[in-house]
Amino acid sequence: MTDTPTFADLGRIVVIIPTYNERENVEDIVGRLRAAVPEAHVLVADDNSPDGTGRIADRLAADDDHVEVMHRVAKEGLGAAYLAGFAWAIERDYDVIVEMDADGSHQPEQLHRLLTELRSADVVLGSRWVAGGSVVNWPRHRELISRGGSLYSRLALAVPLRDVTGGYRAFRTTALRKLDLATVQSQGYCFQVDLAWRAVRQGLTVREVPIEFVERVRGDSKMSQGIVAEAFWRVTVWGAKDKTERARRLLASRRSHSAGGW
Repeated sequence: MTDTPTFADLGRIVVIIPTYNERENVEDIVGRLRAAVPEAHVLVADDNSPDGTGRIADRLAADDDHVEVMHRVAKEGLGAAYLAGFAWAIERDYDVIVEMDADGSHQPEQLHRLLTELRSADVVLGSRWVAGGSVVNWPRHRELISRGGSLYSRLALAVPLRDVTGGYRAFRTTALRKLDLATVQSQGYCFQVDLAWRAVRQGLTVREVPIEFVERVRGDSKMSQGIVAEAFWRVTVWGAKDKTERARRLLASRRSHSAGGW
């Protein structure tokens, strides 16, 4: 039997799991996570799920001192839930903060890949689109949207990453502190693009490791046309502004050199 890897050298680890109507999944995902990386703490950030997800999470927390629950007052979106979770974790001096979906698409048994790579990085992305990465039970149109979104973001923002929209990520807290989280307003796919872009622009060490992404088997997907449209619009605006700013800086530099010449 293979020994469970340990990550005490990384400090205190917390995995944030946002939930909305995930009563069919939350107990299973928390149990799998606690078995896969026993030293990790878990924060279930529930957006006032009407199906009772929060109550199930409370029961899990009552039985396990490594599980905490954040009860939010309304459904405000993935980005808002993560930002609240980041603030909670930073306030409590966690050293590593992980994003993980509640529906089982991000396999807790693969978390060790991200944490191992984090030993020599600031941010690690679980990637479906690098060598060794894959998706399971996805319809073709979903794969095309995801691959296309990552490709478009990579080109528009000059981000050297293959899977810019994925949501299985590990951050050093020191890295998150550098991302000016107070100015983040994006949600969904776009939230993940935003954080990856900010990390690259800050000069942080960002790496990708392959994961197998498994489509949920219980409950309803939170993906919508609105989320995809928001991502496309915001990335387009960000890319245009970034190119304009780069051109402005280049022109100013050339003028400065010209004025200082003979």
